[in-house]
Amino acid sequence: MAASFDLSKPNRTIHAGVILMNAETEILDVAPIDLLHAVSKKFMRTLEQFVPKEMAAQALDIEFHWVNETGNTARLTGGVSLQPTDKFSTCPLLDIVLMGAHLEGYTPNEAELDFVRKSYENCSAFITICAGFQTAFQAGLFKNKTVTAPRFMLEQLRTTGSETNWVEKRWHRDGKLWTSGALLNGLELMRAFGTEYWGGEGTLMQFALDSGHYPQRDVQYEDATSKL
Repeated sequence: MAASFDLSKPNRTIHAGVILMNAETEILDVAPIDLLHAVSKKFMRTLEQFVPKEMAAQALDIEFHWVNETGNTARLTGGVSLQPTDKFSTCPLLDIVLMGAHLEGYTPNEAELDFVRKSYENCSAFITICAGFQTAFQAGLFKNKTVTAPRFMLEQLRTTGSETNWVEKRWHRDGKLWTSGALLNGLELMRAFGTEYWGGEGTLMQFALDSGHYPQRDVQYEDATSKL
């Protein structure tokens, strides 16, 4: 297991990775990784005229990894083809992991499940968005954990995943495991995640959230018009 790493006060490059299965991935599930890009040193260099120097100095040294088993072209919904930066055998240990949903009809293989387990063991934060929880669940990461998932799936999941406490929330944190409801709840999860580690008044993270108009709805769905 990797040594403990403090995300809020990193003393080296943060490795943030999106793990992709050998199947088509929902593009809106993985898009929220871009909040980290918004507070990266690379992006700040393009915004020098808009961001105060003392705030820009808070930018994080982040390296992004898009990884699948083979390193071959991955498919995202909307007809997007994505060239991974890494394959399982060459990817460095990840500090932040994000997973989105692969489309129904695909069963992750043992290599994929093993890499997910390894990544969870070594990371400081493991994030699932929408049905991106499925591979982590199949890998055994949710045993005795409290998690959330898309609302319309919860009733069935409580039956099939009885060793997991399934809660009806837009997002939930259990230690380093962060789970969300459907699709755009991933933006709310990332808002909470970014605020937890780098946020607060006067921070670059808060500037990114405010300028990007990231949503902040009731985590318990009290403001939802649909009562699924």
